[in-house]
Amino acid sequence: MTIRQKLEIIQKLTGLSQTKIAEKIGVSFVAFNRWWTGKSEPRKKAEAKINELFLEITGQKIIPQDHLLAKKQLLQKKSLDHKNIISFILDNPDIRDQFILKLTYHSNRIEGSTLSESDTAAVLFDNVALPNKSLNEQLEAKNHQTALNYLFDYILKKDQINEKFILKLHSILMNGVRQDAGYYRNHTVRILGVDLPTANYIKVPDLMAEIVSEIKKIDKENIINLSAKIHAGFEKIHPFSDGNGRVGRLLMNAIFLEFNFAPAIIKQEQKRLYYSFLYKAQTMDDQNQLENFIFDAVLCGFDILERKK
Repeated sequence: MTIRQKLEIIQKLTGLSQTKIAEKIGVSFVAFNRWWTGKSEPRKKAEAKINELFLEITGQKIIPQDHLLAKKQLLQKKSLDHKNIISFILDNPDIRDQFILKLTYHSNRIEGSTLSESDTAAVLFDNVALPNKSLNEQLEAKNHQTALNYLFDYILKKDQINEKFILKLHSILMNGVRQDAGYYRNHTVRILGVDLPTANYIKVPDLMAEIVSEIKKIDKENIINLSAKIHAGFEKIHPFSDGNGRVGRLLMNAIFLEFNFAPAIIKQEQKRLYYSFLYKAQTMDDQNQLENFIFDAVLCGFDILERKK
């Protein structure tokens, strides 16, 4: 495979501009562009960085366990530094609104919403009706905001994460959007774009009971590992007719908040990477990269908590 082909795949899977990819490799855009056009070849050091980035993006790179352990220790320390994260979020309106905006914008955008971040802020906080945008998209943004507020209050009260909670999240999220809001699907569904069979709808209630049982096994030491496994399993079951991705990410963040971790910010520009790592976990029983990805997403949440973003 040529350097140009590898760079094209990196760009396709990350959605990054050529300028951003050049920054990741550590070269100027001019140098990058010369490789892209075939006018020159990268030196060995730059070629090694391209190859490393290519392996990471395509899911072929194995993240060393000591690397994951270092991130785990960092998250554990951050959690200890914040005595009660859910209370802190609710006591600080600027941080609460930032989480609501980022989580709503990115999660809905991953699922195909065309609302920009500023559009989303206008809908959520100014109650503006955007005439040039779909009413359905705007309703889904408001619903996601309501679901997050419900989630925050639920975790604050230390209520148990169970099937009733999961169904309630779906009911809020799909309110006014689907007639089956708050109910498991009663028909077959397919996940578009991937060859991944979903669960037989007859088995969905039993499989969701197993998911809840797995959630009960989580402790602070293994939270990222088991949350990654549960998230991959939930999305493979695909328990609802629609809204599975958004409910799955809300559920994962409810788990993080329950154990005093910041919510994971999975950015829409990382959508292809997220799907790639998720698919690998679901089909190859290999969640190495998904875990690393979620570690970084939670660290991004701590940046919001600490007002670094």
